Amino acid sequence: MMTPAFFKRSQLTRILWSFRREFAVVGLLSAIANVLMLSPALYMLQIYDRVLRSHSELTLLMISLIIFLFLAVMSFSEWIRTRLLVRAGVRLDEALSDRIFRAGFRAELEQSGHNPGQALGDLANLRQYLTGTGIIAFFDAPWTPIYILVMFLLHPWLGWLSIFFVANLVILAIVSQRRSEKLAEDVAKADVEVNAYVFSKLRNSEVIESMGMLGDLRRHWGNRQQNYLRVLGRSLRVNRDMSAFVRFIRYSQQSLTLGAAALLAIKGEITIGSMIAANILMSRASQPIEVIVTTWGSFLSARSAFTRVEKLLDAHPEYATGNRVETPDGEIQLQGVVATAPNRAEPIIKPLDIVFPAGQVTAIIGPSGSGKSTLARTLIGIWPYTEGQILLDGIALSNWDRAALGKSIGYLPQDIELFEGTIADNIARLGEVASTKVIDAAMRAGLHELILRMPSGYDTPIGDAGHFLSGGQRQRIGLARALYGDPRLIVLDEPNANLDETGDAALIRAIEDLKARGRTVVLITHRPNALAVVDRILILNNGVVQADGARETILAALRAPVRVPPGNPPVAFQPA
Repeated sequence: MMTPAFFKRSQLTRILWSFRREFAVVGLLSAIANVLMLSPALYMLQIYDRVLRSHSELTLLMISLIIFLFLAVMSFSEWIRTRLLVRAGVRLDEALSDRIFRAGFRAELEQSGHNPGQALGDLANLRQYLTGTGIIAFFDAPWTPIYILVMFLLHPWLGWLSIFFVANLVILAIVSQRRSEKLAEDVAKADVEVNAYVFSKLRNSEVIESMGMLGDLRRHWGNRQQNYLRVLGRSLRVNRDMSAFVRFIRYSQQSLTLGAAALLAIKGEITIGSMIAANILMSRASQPIEVIVTTWGSFLSARSAFTRVEKLLDAHPEYATGNRVETPDGEIQLQGVVATAPNRAEPIIKPLDIVFPAGQVTAIIGPSGSGKSTLARTLIGIWPYTEGQILLDGIALSNWDRAALGKSIGYLPQDIELFEGTIADNIARLGEVASTKVIDAAMRAGLHELILRMPSGYDTPIGDAGHFLSGGQRQRIGLARALYGDPRLIVLDEPNANLDETGDAALIRAIEDLKARGRTVVLITHRPNALAVVDRILILNNGVVQADGARETILAALRAPVRVPPGNPPVAFQPA
């Protein structure tokens, strides 16, 4: 079956289109339920126009059995419809949750402006709407003209009266949409802004408390909170107004329909049964429109969630991963690599052609802001804004299976991020804890004895982001995590920034051990003592390689007076 062009416009709509059979069955069940919903009106017609006149108990028994059968089928259809929508919602979650998780991860990695934390909440919003009364009302709404047609069959005046009430509800829905749409977006935006502001600032609670910043922080939060409450109040007032109008129309239509039908019955133009049936049909004709109006806020919320998820998935589509899974030797080669960043005119890394041979320990030094950390991320393929070729063992990084390659890479970022769990969990990279490998990595990082002195040893919880640990402990656990599994390529970005003399000595021993194992090591540092164990030094300044060579050669050149070319500041690194 060909897919309509509308459903080809995004990943999300294509996934929703894959549920067309489920929605078609729901539509069929809705048709059955709505047709059988006419049976109570017909039952009333038979009771008042036939049974009460004929006083036939057998007729009453037969039509009661028939109406019971019809109502049973109708209820069963509605029950199956609801279960099918719930199952479709669960399947939608299963189909999208993994993609949204990965897309959210890519959005965070690329800092693209999307809010990955909201994406899974948006998916839950979509799932809840698809299994709620709002979506059912959309399936029932096309049957409103059928009920109006039956009202016309009873009497033209009743048909026109039903059109009048339904038209009022439709107008109310349009007005509600125009008044609520912008307010719903403003409420969602203000809510996200308030929560994001609070959670981002509370991470620095120690700084806030120590320097008396809590009052100012509360003032800034209070301004955002007041704006949120103001927008929320306007939205709630609009919703209450709409609900009040809907209730007024519902009560009015019930009374006026019954009154109009009674007038027609007095004139002898319809029967008493038709009068009662008209009231039932009027309620049924307007019910889907009433539900749509009252759940319009949920619809707008689900639509906004749909738009955000759609943009997230389209901005970060599933990308083909490579299939090479063998263990690499560790040689990295950059060919014409340029690293940029959003909203930045000048590249962070200028066109760079360089090779990091397997088994070599290279130190990258240079002033702050010269692009060292960006180069470190580029080397292992996690900086998204790059051009040129990054080759591992002569093969493009994109041709390697990322999950398999990750076991062969060790990375210690400048900002150490640990995860909630135990020390063993973090060293094992949140995978299955292999005790032998965990202890080996800890011993190579000089951390084993320190861990054994902790309350529960390797099973000691470290808290959220490792806040139970000191900066040096976090850095050394990060180093052990980088060494876990004996990777072939290790990139260490300022690994001794928070270390004391003992930690520094352990780091030097770890690098010497890696060197003895023939591992490729890239070390970014500002501390001269780490240079004693490197083979090569690369000086980076303003995104350009200013010097590159053997350690002794570069150190000798740094000690000698050097005339700095115009436009380039001197390298802020003077080894002891």
